[in-house]
Amino acid sequence: MVWAKRNNRGFTLVETVTASAILCGAVLTVGAISTRSLSGTRLNRRYEMATALIDKQLSLIDYVGIDEFIELGQMEGVFEESELEYRWEVVTEYQDIDSLYLVTITVGWVEHNRPYSISADTMLDGISVFIEVEIEAGQE
Repeated sequence: MVWAKRNNRGFTLVETVTASAILCGAVLTVGAISTRSLSGTRLNRRYEMATALIDKQLSLIDYVGIDEFIELGQMEGVFEESELEYRWEVVTEYQDIDSLYLVTITVGWVEHNRPYSISADTMLDGISVFIEVEIEAGQE
């Protein structure tokens, strides 16, 4: 008998298992990256919402006036946006410069039992004591 040499050789079991393991590793890596990316996008959306709420609260404080806002005394509260509850807190510190206030507003939320927060600082100008004295003197 003459044995013919065959050129159409297939893959061995070891080569097939190795290729399958590499392919599974690549698919799992891509899946993990995608999941991480989506959770990062969701967290970024939460930070954008918190930033918008800070801007909204600072606009309200600026509209009312920092002096009136401090007199009202409501320095914290809750925003109920979408499915989360955002808590805000305002801290004011009078600067010794012509009725200037340092205003720090912090917005925080809890997601999956993990707290997150973002804060912003700004300076707001209140009514000057000098202007109040002029107004009172002009009325008398």
